[in-house]
Amino acid sequence: MKRYLIFGAIGPFVGGFLMLFATTMASGYWNETSWSEIGKFLGAFVKTLQYSYLFGIVPALMVGAIDDILYHVKRISPAVRMLILGAIGFAAASLLYGSRGPDTGVMQFVLYGVGGLVPAMLSSWLTHKYADMPQAAHST
Repeated sequence: MKRYLIFGAIGPFVGGFLMLFATTMASGYWNETSWSEIGKFLGAFVKTLQYSYLFGIVPALMVGAIDDILYHVKRISPAVRMLILGAIGFAAASLLYGSRGPDTGVMQFVLYGVGGLVPAMLSSWLTHKYADMPQAAHST
């Protein structure tokens, strides 16, 4: 249960931030940056956070389910599991979002892919650190 809570809480938050960053980077927003522009960006992130959770909770939980399946395969180490989930997150995000808009290219493909890679790997690492610990046996 902890695994799904971690993926559901962390995935949409980090993924939404990186997707907003990828969108603003592709639009040329960061060409002339000042502190006020960074403030506007963070304000837009706070205002769109509810939509990040609305549209990101199901994909995050799906990646969490894949992590849960891979956790039960004893031959797969946690590092390999994180790499597999990162590849799945990268492929899913870049294929879904990377070819949208007027500017399609390698930079946009990679930026949107990182928006799926980072939350998947971060959530998998956190579940390995906090949710995969073996339970101690209790004797009564």
